[in-house]
Amino acid sequence: MSLGRILLVEDDVAIVRYLRTVLGHAGYELELAEDGASALSAAAARPPDLVLLDLGLPDMDGQQVLEGLREWTRIPVVVLSARDQERAKVAALDAGADDYLTKPFSTGELMARLRVALRHSPRPGDERGADPAELRVGGLRVELPARRVDVDGREVRLTPIEFRLLVLLMRHPGRVLTHKILLDEVWGPDAVDEPHYVRVHMANLRRKIEVDPSQPRYLLTEQGVGYRFADG
Repeated sequence: MSLGRILLVEDDVAIVRYLRTVLGHAGYELELAEDGASALSAAAARPPDLVLLDLGLPDMDGQQVLEGLREWTRIPVVVLSARDQERAKVAALDAGADDYLTKPFSTGELMARLRVALRHSPRPGDERGADPAELRVGGLRVELPARRVDVDGREVRLTPIEFRLLVLLMRHPGRVLTHKILLDEVWGPDAVDEPHYVRVHMANLRRKIEVDPSQPRYLLTEQGVGYRFADG
């Protein structure tokens, strides 16, 4: 019986060979992605139980892969990297990594970190399981892995900030999200507490997805407090 399916995102042949042997003998099923684009596609097509992610990839930085995954899933991610600077570790953990192992690492430490991370892996029937890969309300549809937004069958191009705002609101329908919550979740906890930032981006987002921005169907304002995504 498999202990879990791991998506290994790594382009170093020697490390891949080592991990394939070690993880296979331990009872894990391994899937390999040699670059960031392949990793994001593989995770969306068949979500693994855990992602082992190298930061030094040939097509993009592993941090970008991590951020892409965290836009739509809570699958555990353990970073494997030769970068041992504290700022690199903090950046990865702040972006949603569950753990960080610096190369070279011991087999025993790797296995222990995997066991801990897999305890947090979404399971079938668990209400805390993986988020859906698609959000849909009325004529508004968001494909999270592809970062595609359609309104009444028409594709709409959003900036990264607009996309994160929309997804955050859609994941909490009917709930008022304050300016501070939106700033913390979209811009980060160190963002200046200035509601003007949110208002400008929200106005742009409304122009793109609402038929009549002055009478929004989806993105509702709670005056002086924040915004709410219509729940019906």
